[in-house]
Amino acid sequence: MLGLLCGAWAYRYFILSSIRNDLTLRFARSKLGGVWMIIHPLVMVAIYAFILSAVLQAKLPGIDNRYAYAIYLTAGIMAWTLFTDIVTRCLTLFIEHGNLMKKMVFPKVTLPLIVLGSCLVNNFFLFLAVLGIFATLGHYPGWEILWLPLLMGVTALFGLGIGLLMGAMNVFMRDIGQVVPVVLQVGFWLTPIVYPLNIVPEQFTEWLSLNPMFPVVSAYQAVFAYQTSPELGGLVTIGGVGALLLLAGLFVVRRASAEMADVL
Repeated sequence: MLGLLCGAWAYRYFILSSIRNDLTLRFARSKLGGVWMIIHPLVMVAIYAFILSAVLQAKLPGIDNRYAYAIYLTAGIMAWTLFTDIVTRCLTLFIEHGNLMKKMVFPKVTLPLIVLGSCLVNNFFLFLAVLGIFATLGHYPGWEILWLPLLMGVTALFGLGIGLLMGAMNVFMRDIGQVVPVVLQVGFWLTPIVYPLNIVPEQFTEWLSLNPMFPVVSAYQAVFAYQTSPELGGLVTIGGVGALLLLAGLFVVRRASAEMADVL
């Protein structure tokens, strides 16, 4: 582990420049540039919010705002977007950098760190846009917003752990790349993002609580929508699981790096 950290530090300028280049190339020749980073999740929020807030006039207890559902939905989307961005980008990480892995000798830990940095920057700009939307809707987050670095850290750790393992497996079994997006889509609907937990029948509530993203999304909703402190027990558990998955992923990548280069 110490060797990985030393390798990452030695290549820190490579990581930073790669993050900058990644953000630049993703929106090259685009008139709106980085604005596209926040348009897609906000459009999804707007569609659901219009249907359930305006058309169905859905109201949520605990949020004193006529746009309560839009606020609740936006909070959940922030967490889910960061998680899925990291997982999906890690999924093809080694395939996309196959030529680089064959031609250069460098610490492979730099690749997931580049993805992590890029996704965190994207999510930070989404966060700024969300603050602007909340202000427009007359909803101002309180001091609980200081929990955000912890929430982002747990979400990123869990997403990176899963993504790194799936990315390594996807090199050898390309079906992984087809299965994971489907699982993420199912996971989205099994997480109380589009709907509040209190409308779910009791016999299904326990099953939903087994979803590892449930405490993370609930923490975001507590901080941004209900302006309360998150439940730390679930966050600590998910953070611990994420750390174990990340260590396992790093171990697999280190042991299989030679075979991965041959396959790619």
